[in-house]
Amino acid sequence: MDDIKISVIMPVYNVEKFVGKAIDSILAQTLKEFELFAVDNGTPDSSGKICDEYALKDSRIKVLHKENGGAPSARNMAIDIARGKYFYFMDSDDWAEPTMLQDMYELAEKTGAQYVVTGYFIDTYYNDTDCLTLNISYPDTVYANREAFRRDAYKLFDKNLLYTPWNKLYLASYIMEKNLRFPYTFWDDFPFNLSVVRDIERVAVSSKQYYHFMRARAESETAKYMPKMYEKREEEHGWMLELYSYWGVNDAGSREFLARRYIERLVGCIENITNKKCTLTTKEKKQEIKKIIKDPKVAENLKAAKPKSMMMRIVLVPVRLNSAWLTYAESSLISKVKSSNTKLFATLKSRR
Repeated sequence: MDDIKISVIMPVYNVEKFVGKAIDSILAQTLKEFELFAVDNGTPDSSGKICDEYALKDSRIKVLHKENGGAPSARNMAIDIARGKYFYFMDSDDWAEPTMLQDMYELAEKTGAQYVVTGYFIDTYYNDTDCLTLNISYPDTVYANREAFRRDAYKLFDKNLLYTPWNKLYLASYIMEKNLRFPYTFWDDFPFNLSVVRDIERVAVSSKQYYHFMRARAESETAKYMPKMYEKREEEHGWMLELYSYWGVNDAGSREFLARRYIERLVGCIENITNKKCTLTTKEKKQEIKKIIKDPKVAENLKAAKPKSMMMRIVLVPVRLNSAWLTYAESSLISKVKSSNTKLFATLKSRR
């Protein structure tokens, strides 16, 4: 095709149960002028073969086979050869509503946006067929200059709209001119988006929801024990503080958001320690928790944060009391709920 409007880029690894639905949802798009790069990232299952079979039936599908190097290398490989005016990044175990690409494209063209952000769905499956759907969205907004976007950015971060790549359309020329690529790090999508918004000027936000992020709690990365999670979250907090310093944004709303974001993720780091798959002894877990909650940054951010719910205020009580024992006991209960009752955990988390 001479007129490729959107290059859809999708890393593929160990998703033989889901990749067919992901590809079908792109083929069903009302916008037809796209190319789909399915990048077989050295998958050991039949995912790559499934993609090859789709490519035989539709010339818009291009399958790239490579050695495993992680999702960043897969996305970057496709970026370098993509020809679309816009880039769209999809995960191969999710799916999208049929008007997504068309609506995103038209919004970008109408507003001149370099970056389109939309709402999405989180579908948390608590058995093979039933799921709890969480709706994520923000009112329709067009930011015509960087100052307006930076002033409101904390609201979009707070809605979890600026972290992931799959609810966004990116102007390809902006990505290429800035030489932006996904970094070779764990949770690479967050730093990539931070690099995109750093100097972005024109942003359009749509309240419409299209993308279905499929969260099967038992299989999800978020359900696993992650060594060094606390260190990773500390690094991310540093990135956020540096970004806001670079922007020169220091209003009360942004400061409160940054503090609350830090504290909310701290709770996740503590729960990670009490996760049943953590191999530390009980004594070691309590020692780790004690070290975390006694960091001076915790008291500083607790003072500035204003939790949105009574539940979160209660969760933070043991941390405010600086009690490692109470914090451990509470976090152990959270871990038990997380592993044994997916629906309840997802419901409570959505209300934090």
